[in-house]
Amino acid sequence: MRTAYHEALEATRLDVVRLGALTSDAIRVAVEALERRDSAAGARVVAGDDAVDDLRRKIEASCIELIWRQQPVAGELREIAAMLEIATDLERVGDYAVDIAKHAIKLADVPLRPARVEIDRIAGVAHAMLLDAMRAYTERDTALAEDVIEQDDEVDLLYKRGIKALQEEMQTDPEMVRAGTRMLFVLASLERVGDRANNIAWHTKEMLGTA
Repeated sequence: MRTAYHEALEATRLDVVRLGALTSDAIRVAVEALERRDSAAGARVVAGDDAVDDLRRKIEASCIELIWRQQPVAGELREIAAMLEIATDLERVGDYAVDIAKHAIKLADVPLRPARVEIDRIAGVAHAMLLDAMRAYTERDTALAEDVIEQDDEVDLLYKRGIKALQEEMQTDPEMVRAGTRMLFVLASLERVGDRANNIAWHTKEMLGTA
């Protein structure tokens, strides 16, 4: 009975890892679609959101079944709780990827990008945080989770710099207001990706009993 339970627990854990891979890839492709003004790539991200939602629901159902099927011990209960929380955070990351992709589609015909350097920087840091947060979860690495948490301040700083740069560009060139406004939404989505990565790192520490 316990063997089957642990197999189900491991299968759910692997689904969480799969969900992390799906959403990390969605963020990467959405940002690339923005950089390359590739509306087709943006459309693929939007179309892929159903798979993210379906997998999150599967994880949630599996976690609920794991709780009522057999009384989990303390360590197992912490892991199930972490999987539920992480799956929710990852689904939101998928939503942010869709938002970025939709803006990329709208900006596909715009020859210039406002505040390109700032957007690229925060995208790079936020995506790296997400990858490291999921690696910390997968490898049960408390030190790596702590590294992710420490990077949150950097994302916040880049976010503030990005807003300032976008505002300056729009004030200097009124023709950039349309693109700049959309890029403000992109910037906000990327900052939230960093927040979700930070959450995942904290859930990992709680799962390991080190928070």
